[in-house]
Amino acid sequence: MNRRDGPDVEVEISAGQKMLSAVSGSLLTSLLVTPLDVVRVRLQSQPNVSSVPRPGSSINPSFSNLPPNLGVTACCREVFWVNNTSSICLAAGPTLNTSVDSIAGSTSAAADCAADETRRKTYTSTLDGLRKIARNEGLTSLWRGLSPTLVMAIPANVIYFTGYDVLRSSKRSPVNQFVPDQYAPLLAGSVARVAAASVISPIEMFRTRMQAAPSGTSGVGVFQDTLVGLRKLVRTQGYTSLWRGLTLTMWRDVPFSGLYWWGYEAGRNRLKELRYSRIEYNRGQGVSHKGENHTATFVDSFLAGATSGAVAAVVTTPFDVGKTRRQVSERQDHKGSAPHEKGLLRPEERSMPRFLYEIWKDEGAAGLFRGWAARCLKVAPACAIMISSYEIGKKMARNMNERKASEV
Repeated sequence: MNRRDGPDVEVEISAGQKMLSAVSGSLLTSLLVTPLDVVRVRLQSQPNVSSVPRPGSSINPSFSNLPPNLGVTACCREVFWVNNTSSICLAAGPTLNTSVDSIAGSTSAAADCAADETRRKTYTSTLDGLRKIARNEGLTSLWRGLSPTLVMAIPANVIYFTGYDVLRSSKRSPVNQFVPDQYAPLLAGSVARVAAASVISPIEMFRTRMQAAPSGTSGVGVFQDTLVGLRKLVRTQGYTSLWRGLTLTMWRDVPFSGLYWWGYEAGRNRLKELRYSRIEYNRGQGVSHKGENHTATFVDSFLAGATSGAVAAVVTTPFDVGKTRRQVSERQDHKGSAPHEKGLLRPEERSMPRFLYEIWKDEGAAGLFRGWAARCLKVAPACAIMISSYEIGKKMARNMNERKASEV
């Protein structure tokens, strides 16, 4: 049968087939990259600990500003955690009725125990986080938040990928009508991400809080505790509070998506140029690969997706840090953090640029790019797996539709 221009227009992939391709890619991607996402959230939301005590070192904190809600966590002896975090740890004797003075004069053995507990709760890198979470909380804790991740990823990717396809392929799309072709992926990816992020923002907040939960709580307990925290948030601040962090999500996801699709289409076109001669390659067809086999489609989309995703992830990491900390901050309030002075806004409650400036001022560039390695290790394979699964699914659907059309 002669290859005509008609089948590309007449034998089109249905919306259901595109959605099915997006769903299959979402399931595979979520299963593989959720552990890296858990580590990323822990790294970005943990307190900034300048130095972790070593066994045998003296613990001599200032007791002038101890909060009233001093938490107690069992170690080899009682260990008192200020604000239930690892930033201040006071090792006490064997009884709970220990005075502050006696706490200050604890034995070196208790101090060693406290130092070990501090290091256990502190993650210094992606691999360190994976190892400590698996060892101290169980291997299944690395997939904490998988259920809301799936609930979030499936509708988000259906909206995102099918929306992008419509904006790029439809003749009635304003992107194709008014935007130069070299900039069309940038705008189409940004618009598609705005729609997807707006729909799934409450689910993402729920997932982020679950993944940020500290050790010592079962999966069911974390789920219930997170749900109670969100109910309290809705009761006190209204349903719009579920979209808290949406602005930061837009700051992160919109430029990420624009850069990703821009780099992805350019990368795929370049890879195809390298594979085929310039006579066989029509530049005007973009990434519509009629003559490619499944292997070429998979390899090109996988490599282009991974490379473009990694670059975009690094550039937008500061916004990811700000989004994570803002969404986790309310959960820490629910747990009983020390109150701040009335009338003064915490950094998390300020505008996004001001919040990121506070992080940079307190922690430097390292604070803004905390967790960048975990983010790249998650985003690069996630983008590669998702886009290659989506492209293969669409190619299989197109081939099936063309066979059906040829039989008619």
